Amino acid sequence: MRVDVVSIFGEYLAPLSLSLIGKARAQGLLDVRVHDLREHTHDRHRTVDDTPYGGGAGLLMKPEPWGEALDAVLADPPGDAGGDGPVLLVPSPVGEVFTQAVAVELAAEPWLVFACGRYEGIDARVAEHYRSRGVRVREVSLGDYVLNGGEVAVLVVVEAVARLLPGVVGNAASLAEESHAAEHDGLLEHPAYTKPASWRGLEVPAVLSSGDHGAVARWRREQALRRTARRRPDLLARLDPARCSAADRAVLAEEGYVPDAHGFGPAPSPVAD
Repeated sequence: MRVDVVSIFGEYLAPLSLSLIGKARAQGLLDVRVHDLREHTHDRHRTVDDTPYGGGAGLLMKPEPWGEALDAVLADPPGDAGGDGPVLLVPSPVGEVFTQAVAVELAAEPWLVFACGRYEGIDARVAEHYRSRGVRVREVSLGDYVLNGGEVAVLVVVEAVARLLPGVVGNAASLAEESHAAEHDGLLEHPAYTKPASWRGLEVPAVLSSGDHGAVARWRREQALRRTARRRPDLLARLDPARCSAADRAVLAEEGYVPDAHGFGPAPSPVAD
C-alpha cells in the first residue's frame, strides 16, 4: 500500500517510522510519502491561508496550493494503483466517523492520499473539484471533537489501516479477537490477563487456567457481551440477533437488553398496575 500525506507540518508524521508501522515500511509493505503543501505556494511568505468569505473567526486554507499539491501527487501513481485511483481522505470534524469497518475498507485499497487541513479547514471547492474529476473523496472524523489539524487523525487512520495489511501484525489471528472486529460481532473485547495468577490481592479468573477451552470461549463471549452492554450499549443496536445463541440472549437480558427491530435495545419498562 502507498500512502501520500500532504501537510504543512510533515514532521508530525515522524511516529510512522516507529514500531510495527515502521517495520512494515522497512519491509516494503507500506510506502509512506509526506509532501509539504508550502512547496506549492508562490509568494515570499509561502501563504496557504486567507480569511473566509462571509466573515467569521479564523482562517481557511486556500484552494490554489492544495490544487497544485494534489495534482502533483495524483500525477505520480504507484504501479498497482488500479483503474480506480486513490482514495482521497480529508480529516474533518464534519466527516463520517472513522470506525473499524472503515479501516477494513481502506485496507483493501492500494493507494491512500491524505489532505491535512489546518486552521478552519480547507476551502470546500477542493473536495468538490476532485470529486468532479472522479476521485473518491472521503471526509473522515475521529469523533465528536475538534483537533488543530489533520495530522493526528492521519496517524490514527494509517495505524488502524496498516496493521490490517498482510504481514504487518505477527499473529494475524489476534485481529479477529479485538474490539470492534466483525469476526467478534463488533463487540468490545473481553478482559485479558497474564502472569502472575495473583497480583496485589487480585486473582485471574479460574476458568482461564482450567484447560477447558469450551468454558474459556463461553466466558470470553459472556464478558464481551457484558462489557459492551455496560460501556457501549450503542454497539448492541448493530448486533444481529440471528448470530446470538440462547446463552448470549440470556446474558444480554440480564444486562437489560432484548432483541428489537434492528439489533438489541433496552428492555421495555414494566407497566405499572
